[in-house]
Amino acid sequence: MIEVKNVTKTFEGFHALDDISLTIPNGSVYGLVGPNGAGKTTLIKHLQGIYRQDKGSIEVDGAPIWENPAVKSRLVSIPDDLYYNSQTTIEDMMHFYKGIYPKFSKERFDKLQNVFEIDPHKQVRKLSKGMQKQVWFWITLSCMPEYLILDEPVDGLDPMMRRNVWSLVLNDVSEHGLTVMVSSHNLRELEDVCDNVGIMDHGKMVLERSLEQLQDNIVKLQLVFPDWITEIPNDIEYMHAEKIGRVVTLIIRKNAEEATAMVQKYDPLFVDAIPLTLEEIFIYELGGDKNAVKEFIL
Repeated sequence: MIEVKNVTKTFEGFHALDDISLTIPNGSVYGLVGPNGAGKTTLIKHLQGIYRQDKGSIEVDGAPIWENPAVKSRLVSIPDDLYYNSQTTIEDMMHFYKGIYPKFSKERFDKLQNVFEIDPHKQVRKLSKGMQKQVWFWITLSCMPEYLILDEPVDGLDPMMRRNVWSLVLNDVSEHGLTVMVSSHNLRELEDVCDNVGIMDHGKMVLERSLEQLQDNIVKLQLVFPDWITEIPNDIEYMHAEKIGRVVTLIIRKNAEEATAMVQKYDPLFVDAIPLTLEEIFIYELGGDKNAVKEFIL
């Protein structure tokens, strides 16, 4: 389990991380989302052991990550910006990682060549961006990590390879108990793979829940009020409202059953509760309420 407890990191007076805490359970896929500048990359660099926090603690199974080779040997990351020596071949990378990670499997490396279909003697710099990203997944999964940190992991991959990569990662989660933390702006994709989600903003954790809990605590209601109701009643609490024709759409921080019951006493001519996507939840949790229509004539 990865535990981040009350971590603060300051750069020249700017709080990149501000008393942030999160927990990533073993054998799960944790999605980290937030707007640009939220502090996601800074947090990832702490999880990689590149940055040292000013306050708080970051531990893997109770042991600190900072300057701890034993912990780092169990954790592999794929950054958004890939780095490699200009003359490095895939085979060179394989030998380099094999010397660092004690569980590196040459057998798996050879088998994964059938998936990625790239000549291991090729220099990495001569490959396209998408093929370079494939190489990193090829090497990383051959390390047989217990913990995998991914920053915009499938950016640049074609749809078929994205599917192959996620299949490999999720198989390791299922078969070997791999724990994954993934930061991505592709919220639709995260929705398909994540067990838990943390939403960051301005260096803070806005909320952290299982995806199921997150989607069960906010709902979109579409309804048509009877003619005698010309405004949204004051006792209906909502985060956002909009109207197209006679159909009113309300974003309500309740589950579907509670939200529907709240409006039923006004005898709506039509009411339907629609689950929100992760992208919609992200938008409304990070300011959708600022755009809410507080008063309008129906």
